This record gives sequence, structure tokens and C-alpha cells, in this order.
Amino acid sequence: MSADTMRAVVQDAFGGPEVLRVQQVPRPVPLPTEVLVRVHAAGVNPVDWKTRAGSGMAHVLGEPPFTVGWDVSGVVEEVGFGVTTLQPGDEVYGMPWFPRAGNAYAEYVTAPARQFARKPATLDHVRAAAVPLAALTAWQVLVDTAHVRAGQRVLVHAAAGGVGHFAVQFARHLGAHVIATASAARHAWLKELGAAESIDYTAAPFEEAVADVDVVVDLVGDDHDRTSTRSLEVLRPGGLLVAVPSGVSPELARAAEAAGVRTSAFLVEPDGAGLTAVAGLIDAGHVAVEVEETYPLEEAGTAHARGETGRTRGKLVLTVAD
Repeated sequence: MSADTMRAVVQDAFGGPEVLRVQQVPRPVPLPTEVLVRVHAAGVNPVDWKTRAGSGMAHVLGEPPFTVGWDVSGVVEEVGFGVTTLQPGDEVYGMPWFPRAGNAYAEYVTAPARQFARKPATLDHVRAAAVPLAALTAWQVLVDTAHVRAGQRVLVHAAAGGVGHFAVQFARHLGAHVIATASAARHAWLKELGAAESIDYTAAPFEEAVADVDVVVDLVGDDHDRTSTRSLEVLRPGGLLVAVPSGVSPELARAAEAAGVRTSAFLVEPDGAGLTAVAGLIDAGHVAVEVEETYPLEEAGTAHARGETGRTRGKLVLTVAD
């Protein structure tokens, strides 16, 4: 391997986890305002395996070959002209370029400096890599979209997952009464994270167990058991449903209008300032980060297969460099 190349996970076709393989590819060079980051760890998210299979952000990336992944934690190796906020040696984390190609499953990435932030000092790179996409999704939904206030009732679907476990903690930090849906085995852990109530969605329909909700954070969507549409039933008049994975269909919008509630689609954006705020909460001990399993870069396909089971607690992470 030369100094001009690096290892990266590349796929040449859409398909199952087996299409992911490590190749030698050109090492990127930072443009003005960009930094080159040596990646120590890369988070694995549902959008990664959806994109690999041809959905997710595949319509943005186009036809393969490409490298999936957006979550990174690493060390600044080089800065481009004009960068004043970071310097070589800084430990950073970020979600570069989303929804364009972030190329996170690789030894190096480049992106605008302000799409990164200094990683939480209390986290190693593995746990820091689990944060950006999931935490920014939860943060931007609750803070920037729903404007959650103290005393409100917030329902989080899929609360034990990557985005969900951050949403529970952020909503609690904002002073909300947090209600979580998850299997019964996750309830004790979710209580530790700040859920005031937990509903076992496998035992009974959640809409029979909760009502008078101000904000629903739907991380499941109408593609699975009509979760978004059913969530309209639990909202107070004027309440808000934020539909993350499936968006808001015309049918859902009409049903919400008829019910006197509001809906919002959502897609996360790179946000260095948001990551700085999240790092502050983590370092202050207000937010915990859950990593269930780690895999070396060469086993990205195995990580995808594990994630696609839909039964992970927190996040999966690829280790790239020591």
C-alpha cells in the first residue's frame, strides 16, 4: 500500500451484505475549507444497509461502485486552505456530506471542517463513532423540529435503537415526560436512560396504552404495521408526529388533518454545532452511548447482516485504525 492509497469498503452492485468488500482506493486530498481525517471507527446505521441494497440514499449516490457510511470518529491528519477551527492532531467526530457520499467505511475521509466537531473527551473513538448520525437525528427532531419543552409528553418508537436511545435521553434532558416503545427486555434499560413509561409493542397495540401525547418521534414508519398512521390516534389536538424513516405520505397527511394534528417529514443534516452541543451533554454525564457490537472493517457485511435483524441495542461500529 502506498501513501496515495487506502483501504475502503466498496460495493460494485446493489445486493446483500456479500457485495461489500475491502479494496485499495485512492486516498482523498482535502480541498480548501476541508480536513483530511484518519478514521479510527465508523458507525453503522440502517441507512447504510438500505443504501447498499438499493433504497435508502441510493437515489442520491446513483449506481455503484460507491462506499457507504456516514459516521466517523478519528484524528485530523491535514487541513485545507482556510481552515481555522481545526488543526492536525485534533480528535474529531462527524457525519460528513450526508446524504451525499460520506465514504465513512474507509481509512480516510475528507469533508468541510465545520461538518466535524471535537469528539467527546470521555469517549473513545469506537463509542464516539456511534454518535453522529443517530444523535443528530434525535437532536434535530426534538430541538429544531418539534421544539420540545419541559412538561410535554413525548412518545419515542423503537426507543432501544441507535436514534431511539438518544431521543429518550435528549427528551428527558429537555424536561419531557418520555414514553418509549420497545420489547419488554429493554424496559429496565430504557428506564435508566430516562423513560418514564415503556410499552411492550409485542404484547398489545401501543395506541391502547398511551394517549394525550404532544410529540411522537416515529422511528419505525408506516411501512411496518402502519406505525405512523396509528400514532395519530395518541396525539393531543395540535400535537406533532415526526415521521423519520417513511416520511409523510399524502394519505398520512390527510388523516392527520382530519384528526386535527400535525405531521413533519425529516432528514438529518450535517451539523458541527449540534455535535458540539451533544458532546457537552455526553461529557457532563447527561447522555450515555450504547454500542452493542464492533467489527473490523473487513467484516462490514457481517455488521450489516446483524443490523438488518432489527434487534440491536444501541449501535454497531466498525473499527478501522488503532
